[in-house]
Amino acid sequence: MGDIVGAGLLSHAPVIMFPEPARIEANGGRDFTLATGLERLRREVTDTAGYDTVVVFDSHWATTTEAVITAHPRREGLFTSDEMPSAISRLPYDLPGDPALAHAVADLAAERKVWIEANDDPHLPLHYATLNLWTYLGRTGTPWVSVSVCQTATTEDFLRIGEVVGEAIAGLAGRRVLLLASGGLSHRFRPLGELRDHMAGDPDGIVTPGARAADEQRIAWLEAGRHDEVIRSMPAYLRFAPEARFGHYLMLAGALGGEKCAARGRRFSAYENGIGTGQVHLWFDLPAGGGR
Repeated sequence: MGDIVGAGLLSHAPVIMFPEPARIEANGGRDFTLATGLERLRREVTDTAGYDTVVVFDSHWATTTEAVITAHPRREGLFTSDEMPSAISRLPYDLPGDPALAHAVADLAAERKVWIEANDDPHLPLHYATLNLWTYLGRTGTPWVSVSVCQTATTEDFLRIGEVVGEAIAGLAGRRVLLLASGGLSHRFRPLGELRDHMAGDPDGIVTPGARAADEQRIAWLEAGRHDEVIRSMPAYLRFAPEARFGHYLMLAGALGGEKCAARGRRFSAYENGIGTGQVHLWFDLPAGGGR
C-alpha cells in the first residue's frame, strides 16, 4: 500500500518571497516566522521524511465544474504572479510530476462519482500557492502535484475529494506522499490605503478581533487533534471568510480520515498577520496509514 507520511497546513503568504532584508524591514526589525518556520520545517521534518511525491491542495487555483489534479510529467519555466508581480517575478521552476498518481486519483473519482479530473495540458497555469512552498521545501527530482480548490464545492464535497486522494495514494504500492494544504486562515485584507501600515506580522493587524479569535480557536483545535471540531464548525467559520472557504484544509482533512482524524498539529510559525489575513504553519506527524 501507499502511505501518507506527513501533512501540513502551510501559509504561502507572498512576504515569504521577499528578500530577507525586505522582510525584516517590513516586520519592524525581525524576520517573519512564516519564512524562518519553513526553513526549520525543511531542516527538521521534510528533508528526512522519506517521501517520493508531494501533493499540494492549492488555494489559489480556483476551478468551477470539478477539482483538477495536475498530471504533467514535468512543468518548468519562469513564473510571474499576476496578483503581485513586484513581489514574485520571473521565478524559475522545474517540477517533475506524478502522472500515475494523478490518473489513479481521477480513475477512483470516476468510480466514486466524485468530480475530479486529471489534466496535463502544457499551457495550464501554475499558482504561487504551490510555487512559494516548493521554493522552500522542494528538492531536485521529487514530483510535485497540485490539486485545485473547486469554487462551487461545499464542505462535504471538499472532504470527499480529499478522501478520494487519500484512498488513491493507499492503492499505489510503495508510494510515500506528503500532503500540503497551501493557504491561510481568515482572509479579508486591509483596505489599500491601510495596507502599508499593517505589513508587520503582529496579529494585532488581523482585520477584526472576531477573525483573530476564530483563527486562534481553530489553531487550538488542530494542535489538540480535534479535526472534528474544525469540520463541524465550518458554518460559523465561513462568516470570517477563510481562504478558499478553507477548501485546502478540508481536502487535507478528508485524505486523513475527516472527523476521525486525530493527528495533532505542531506549530512551525507564530500566528501572524498578512495585511489583515491570518497565517500559520501547522505540521501533522502521522502514523503508518496516514492517521486514518
